[in-house]
This record gives sequence, structure tokens and C-alpha cells, in this order.
Amino acid sequence: MADDTYDDTQQAGHGGRASSWLAVTVILMGFAIGGVALCLGPNWFLFWMGAIVCALGGILLLTFRVFHDVVLDAPRTPYSKSHGGILDQ
Repeated sequence: MADDTYDDTQQAGHGGRASSWLAVTVILMGFAIGGVALCLGPNWFLFWMGAIVCALGGILLLTFRVFHDVVLDAPRTPYSKSHGGILDQ
């Protein structure tokens, strides 16, 4: 099981794992299928197929733990006195 705590040695970023991007791609494909289906008539069978693909992508999101995938940045202080800016007076 992955450790969910912040570690200063980890590089901060929001890139994500390949499995997370797979889940997002499945959801986007389902959304696109549903959108095309609505433009074609609407074609309700194809629309519901797109909705099912989106639901399968949601199951993948939960299975791959996408929301635990992002490395959080260290806390920042945007206006500290160490910068010598105009707000330091």
C-alpha cells in the first residue's frame, strides 16, 4: 500500500501515473462518444454506451486511487519579509 504522507525528497508536480491517465482517457472517450451520439440524431443507444464507458472510467479512477496520486507542494508564504518588496513596510 502506498504511503500518503508528504516527503520533502519527492519532486513536487502534478504529472500522475500512467494508470491514472488511462482512467482519465477512458472517461474522456466515453464523454466524446456520448457527445457525438447526441449530435447524430440523438442516437440514444450510442449515448448510453458512452455513459457506460464513463462509468467504467470512474471505476478505474477509484481502483487506481487517482486522488492519492498527486505530490503536494510544500506550504508557501507568498508575502514574506525576506523578499524586500514594497509590501514589507
